[in-house]
Amino acid sequence: MANLLFFASVKDKMGMPATQLALPASVTNVASLMLYLQGLGDPYAHALAGGDVQVAVNQTHARGEDPVQNGDEIAFFPPVSGG
Repeated sequence: MANLLFFASVKDKMGMPATQLALPASVTNVASLMLYLQGLGDPYAHALAGGDVQVAVNQTHARGEDPVQNGDEIAFFPPVSGG
């Protein structure tokens, strides 16, 4: 099971702050995880639409090619801007 955490507007769209999900063998990196989650339909499809959601794996910012696996903590949050 992977621990999925949702923050800010992503949490609002998901309607929950966190969930656990068993990742199938086909999910090996962040990009395949995003496709898999969007394929589950709402609320995932709505919350992760647009391609601007940021991902952190085990508290480290991650890109599409970065690996994910069961046991990871995977956080989803909107783009962060500074000022």
